[in-house]
Amino acid sequence: MTNHLMNLRHVPDDEADEIRELFETHNVSYYETPPSRWGVSMGGFWVHDNEEAQRARELLQTYQKERLQRQRDAYEEDLAAGRVGGFWHRLRRKPVTTLAACLAIVVILALTIAPFVTL
Repeated sequence: MTNHLMNLRHVPDDEADEIRELFETHNVSYYETPPSRWGVSMGGFWVHDNEEAQRARELLQTYQKERLQRQRDAYEEDLAAGRVGGFWHRLRRKPVTTLAACLAIVVILALTIAPFVTL
């Protein structure tokens, strides 16, 4: 029976490449279907054998924990270095873009609520 291991929708290319390398390193006989351009099919990594699926899921679980920790560490480094931040950080670095986005949000919100509000 076919086993779906992982959905590939919204998966970054570097993560998909690392998973392919992980499977090839551990000789997991998998196949891959790409996600559709319009989001109709999800795509993903698949295996045919149930035992192979269990082994692949264990590898994926370990990989995901390691990747999560690497991404958190990278974010913390960027935060400490001042490369990322919240709203005020973005406002200081890109005031025109941030204010334009806020204005767009207010306009969309006003257009959405206007039919229901009587003045």
